Amino acid sequence: MAAYRQLKTETQYLRPRHDPWSWRPWYAKPQFYIPIAIALIVIATATVYFAIVAAQLKARAAMFDLSKLEQMESASVILDREGKIFGQIYVENRETIPYDQLPPNLINAVVAVEDAKFYRHHGYDLFGIVRATLKNLVSARVRQGASTITQQLARNSFALKERTFRRKLLEIFLAQRIEDRFGKQKIIELYLNRIYFGGGLYGAEAAARGYFGKHAHEMSLAECATLAGLIKSPNRFSPWTDRAASRDARNYALGRMRDLGLIDNQTWLRAQGEELVVGNRQNAQGQNYAVDYIRQQVINAVGWNRAMNEGFRIRTTIDADLQKVAEESLRKNLERAEQQPDYNHQTYAEYAANFRKAKSAGAVSNEPPPEYLQGAVIGLDNETGGILVLVGGRDFEHNQYDRALQAKRPVGTAMLPFVYAAAFENGMYPGSVVDDSPLDNRAVMIGGTTGILGEWGPESAENRYEGAITTRQALVKSKNGATVRLGMSVGLDPVLQLCRAAGIRSALRPYPATFLGSSEVTLAELALAYTIFPNGGWRPATPHILERIEEKDGSLVWDAKQEQNHQNVIKPETAFEVHSCLVDVLESGTGRTARTQFGLKKFPAAGKTGTAYDFTDALFAGYDSNFTCAVWAGFDKPQKIYRGAFGREIALPVWVDVLNAAAEEHRPREIKRPSNLREVEICARSGLLATDKCYDLVRNASGDEVHKRTTYMELASAAQMPTEPCNVHGEPTALLAREFQSSDADLPRAELAVDLSSVAPVTVKGPTLLAEKDPYNSVKATTKPSPEPEPKLTAQEKIDNGESAVRAVPVNPPRSEPMMTPARAESVETPPPAGPIRKAIPVEPEEEQTPVEIRKAQPVGPLDEESERPILKAQTPPPSDVEQ
Repeated sequence: MAAYRQLKTETQYLRPRHDPWSWRPWYAKPQFYIPIAIALIVIATATVYFAIVAAQLKARAAMFDLSKLEQMESASVILDREGKIFGQIYVENRETIPYDQLPPNLINAVVAVEDAKFYRHHGYDLFGIVRATLKNLVSARVRQGASTITQQLARNSFALKERTFRRKLLEIFLAQRIEDRFGKQKIIELYLNRIYFGGGLYGAEAAARGYFGKHAHEMSLAECATLAGLIKSPNRFSPWTDRAASRDARNYALGRMRDLGLIDNQTWLRAQGEELVVGNRQNAQGQNYAVDYIRQQVINAVGWNRAMNEGFRIRTTIDADLQKVAEESLRKNLERAEQQPDYNHQTYAEYAANFRKAKSAGAVSNEPPPEYLQGAVIGLDNETGGILVLVGGRDFEHNQYDRALQAKRPVGTAMLPFVYAAAFENGMYPGSVVDDSPLDNRAVMIGGTTGILGEWGPESAENRYEGAITTRQALVKSKNGATVRLGMSVGLDPVLQLCRAAGIRSALRPYPATFLGSSEVTLAELALAYTIFPNGGWRPATPHILERIEEKDGSLVWDAKQEQNHQNVIKPETAFEVHSCLVDVLESGTGRTARTQFGLKKFPAAGKTGTAYDFTDALFAGYDSNFTCAVWAGFDKPQKIYRGAFGREIALPVWVDVLNAAAEEHRPREIKRPSNLREVEICARSGLLATDKCYDLVRNASGDEVHKRTTYMELASAAQMPTEPCNVHGEPTALLAREFQSSDADLPRAELAVDLSSVAPVTVKGPTLLAEKDPYNSVKATTKPSPEPEPKLTAQEKIDNGESAVRAVPVNPPRSEPMMTPARAESVETPPPAGPIRKAIPVEPEEEQTPVEIRKAQPVGPLDEESERPILKAQTPPPSDVEQ
């Protein structure tokens, strides 16, 4: 029994006990309440946390200064001299405009695409947030943002960029504050002035001008829809980046406008079929040499921060229309030069293709500098010195080096007018005679291989020496040998001083090579110096490009206060004499193709070609009464452009295009001749007063000998006016006798162009002077070789031969390089002496012999065929008058 009870006791613990909850329903069981309790705790905790965070974020949102919504960085707008928009300077390319200048189609398109409930919500769209959240959860990535226009304005204005829940909540609270502070109209105005439209363009106005070249209020429906379509992805949908993607985004915006009833079906179809015309990206960004120089000047005037952010109106001297003509003409003519058969360099198109490829690969910084043919143009207002045109190169994106303002290059024969101006200032005049013949190149120290200056010759492929010519002809035909002789007769110092007074601040080397433009100067300096000729001898104080800087309301911020005092450089008479020669350059000289080939219109103009040694630089500088322009072409690293690349071939056509365009806006007038300059008839062979005998015997086209008048009307002041009659035609023997018998110090004498006492002259070995590597192909450069020395005879031998023992010898015999002066020009033609020059010694005749008869020189035979001068015998002076 005891064992049974013990077993019963043990087994009762082995049976399952009765569950008191087993009979109750499931919702009454504790297992149900535990998860609910946990969920409630979590919700309560989240609610408390959310409330705390929301309170913190709401308090933070309340701290933002909403007035900054209207304080946007605004680009300073550059205006040309007519008030047209020329460019901008900015950190963000933006120009704010009021609501009434925003086109309704743009507002409707942006609302349709970005926030269809814009006019119904109070800053945020709760259902839109939920919808976007669900879509993002399903796709496991962010596909929809659900930000309203007001939220986007808040985010862009206060740089709320992080992608977190706290940022989104802060954005909502801030949007509510904005809605409380501003109305819908003001919000859309702020939004469309602030947002980024791609391509460096901020705000609707900058985008409209950048993409379509017009103001925002001038945009069509299709253009408005294009801007609205690219807001979601400005770079991907930009018409500059992908035209097809941009068109699809535009059509989506148009479709949304139709679905919302903002446009009808017919308007939708018409807008979809419109072909967009999009402007050049570089022009839209305002990246060119003129804008960059203006930016530098504005920063110097008002400081970097103000220049970039305060939205000034910058009034300049630039002429936007003229600038466009200059840029297009330079591009066109340099492309034409690159097509020449002898052009053996990289072209602009080749470099541009490589540049774009490197840029797309992100390696632009490693791209080598441009090595294609470059060019530059600068144009100045003659009276004020204002810069109307500034082109510093072919492509600002490739290289920002300004070749008009910064580059110093040899200007070649464009320097010649200043040499002649110095000569005219010092007593000579355009009718003075100068010798155009070969010159020892060592006297000039510029290039060459044979030592003969003529091997690189004048502004023409036809290098032909003309002997004694007037200074007018020498300048018009760009005669280098004549110019060097003229410069040396005047002296280096007067020429250098004149150039400096004319505005050339670059150091000019004190060597004769400077007469031919071997010293380097900037194109801007050259243009400023040329203004002395149309201005009657004076120039503006300095070139400038800024006039004034204003606030948007017109209040003055900065004024250039340009000094109106003018710098006098040369006499008005001198300026007009050089001007008259430069007019002839375009009519009959090295620049005559300006009218005959390149279409220079019939208005008063003048100028000078310029070509540097070995065709490394090609220039043209010239002017009308209002405007002076200089054009340059060459390589950044000096090298030959191609054989025959004269200034008249490359630079002149660009100059013609710019001058024609300038003349359309401001008609040039004739430049008045000073009252004390008179016309006088002179002989071109002597530079002296014309006589009835000033004729040359020449052959006409049929080969017959005819007399040709050698006189013309020349300009001269009273001090320059010649007083003697021509000594080449008429009675030259009387003049010779007078010269030999006179000892007056003021009698004109032939002089050396340069002292060559320490330099052995180059011996002429043949009838033609040619360089081994002659870039000018000077097939017509000829001169007479030195005659063989006469055999020496004793006085008795001479008497036996029937000659006089006394021979006439000039007091100052001509040396190797005579300078032809008006009184002695072409009076005699004396070959270089073969040996030492001996003085004439009279020989007494023996008593038994009869004294030799002294005879006067008489003209013998026809004119010399080569010099076209009469062949004269020397007149023998009496023995008592000959120097012992």
